[in-house]
Formats: sequence, structure tokens, C-alpha cells
Amino acid sequence: MFSLSSWKHLRIPFSFYLLPIFILALAFTPNHNPERMLLVFLSLHLFLYPSSNGYNSYFDKDEGSIGGLKNPPKVNKGLYYLSLVFFLIAIVLAALINPSFAGMVIVYGLVSMAYSHPSIRLKKMPYVSWIVAGFFQGCFTFCMAYAGLSDFGFEVLTRPHVVIPGLLTSLMLWGSYPLTQIYQHEEDAKRGDQTLSLKLGIKGTFLFSSIWFFVAGIAFAWFFVEKNQIWALYGFMAAMSPVILYFLVWFSFVTKNSKKYVTYSWAMWMNRISAIALNIFFFWYFLENTQILQVM
Repeated sequence: MFSLSSWKHLRIPFSFYLLPIFILALAFTPNHNPERMLLVFLSLHLFLYPSSNGYNSYFDKDEGSIGGLKNPPKVNKGLYYLSLVFFLIAIVLAALINPSFAGMVIVYGLVSMAYSHPSIRLKKMPYVSWIVAGFFQGCFTFCMAYAGLSDFGFEVLTRPHVVIPGLLTSLMLWGSYPLTQIYQHEEDAKRGDQTLSLKLGIKGTFLFSSIWFFVAGIAFAWFFVEKNQIWALYGFMAAMSPVILYFLVWFSFVTKNSKKYVTYSWAMWMNRISAIALNIFFFWYFLENTQILQVM
């Protein structure tokens, strides 16, 4: 019924890059439950995020490389329907926890649709799309995962102990978001999309991202010091060191030859290194913060 090309555009493995937020939410969840953990993971990572990927791919109709696909196949109407099926399954799985969590999944899905749908197309609004994408893929996703894992609802969006770590993830995404667009300038311009990276330019994108990475680093340091978790601060610094090193090396190469080094491969390796580092760190933080091994 659905072609192989449609399944490729779901980019299910790309959900790995959003896994750190799920793990961080686990670290703060007050009541762990294996069934809820599985339902939240499946709803978000196997269905909601791929649904968003496929839906946006259908309306973008990219011919050049996109996140998770170096050579994307041409899209067809089947991709549109497949993305909606995945969205529906994500909602059903979320509803098995509670209606409020399902409502949060619906909100996330609708906002992600607005990113590329021609009637709204947030992608044409550089600063609006940057704010919205960073907030919803970061803070809102953290709160959503926390709500599902804890069997809570929209009230978590008013709780400082949930929103603050959520905003920390948004700070990091506000730094990395323009870098995900940096190799797509030509195609975005051809399509009429004024992305933030296109507006900032190549060097401007790196400088902009470096400022937000610095802000995010300071914010995480403050957070861990306030919680009297100096061990976590050292762990965070160790995890971020390869990411910072790669970013600086990449930037140094770009200043010499932007055409050669502003590529899909360099951008994807930035994503891979940061995702691996954060997944490892947040999983370790989850074990230490919850002391779950001692309980077991």
C-alpha cells in the first residue's frame, strides 16, 4: 500500500537525535513504570517523530539532502497518508496513558505540521520558526515525555521543576537548530523559504550558534550547582568536550573553504556526536539522580 520511498521519508532512525530529552525526562520522573516508559517511547520515537518527518518531507519535496537522508527519494501522496497513520497511532498509544498526554501529542503534531504546511509554513519565518522549533522540540517535548512517564497532564507546563530543565534543552536546540539548515541554503532559497541560517549566512550561523551554546552551557552549570550536583557538572563538561571540539574544527575549516565543508556529512556528524554524547551523559545522570540501581 505504501511505497518504500514513503517509509524512507519517515526517517525512523533519526528519532535517536531526540532521545536525550526522553532520557532526561526519565531522570526527573517521580514514579517510574515500565509499561508507561514503553508506551511513551513508542508513541514519541517510533510514531510521532517519524510522522512529523514524513509530513514535512511531503510538503517540502526536497531534492537535496535532508536530516537522515542524503539522497531523499521523490515523495508521493502515499507519504502524506502514511504520516497521518503514524500520527494517529501515536495518539492512540498516548491515550492508553491518559487523555492529557494524548492531547500534548496532538499539540506537538499540529505545530510540526504548521512548520511546512503551505497555509502557514513557519519555515518561511526565520525567527518564529527558530523559537517554535526550539521550544517544542525541547521544552515542550521534555514536559510531554515527563507527563506521559509520570501519568500527569498539561499541568506540568506550570511546574518550575519540570519547565526549568525543559528550557535547558531548548537552549541547546536554539544553538543547534540553525546548523541543521546550513547546508540547505540553495534549496531553501529556490523554494522561497527564509530560514534563520540563510538569513544569518554561513559564518553568521556559526557565530549565532556558538553564542547559544555558551548560554546553554552556563545555564546547565547553574542548574547543576543549584542542585548541589557538582559531579553532574563535571560529567556534562566531559560529555560536551567532543561536541565543542568538533564544532570548532568544523568552523575553522569553513572559514577557509565554506563550499567544501558546509555539507550534509559535516552537519550530520555534528548531530551524531552531540546525540551520542548527550545520550550517554543523560543516561548516566538518570542512573545517578534516581539512584535506581540501588533500589533494584
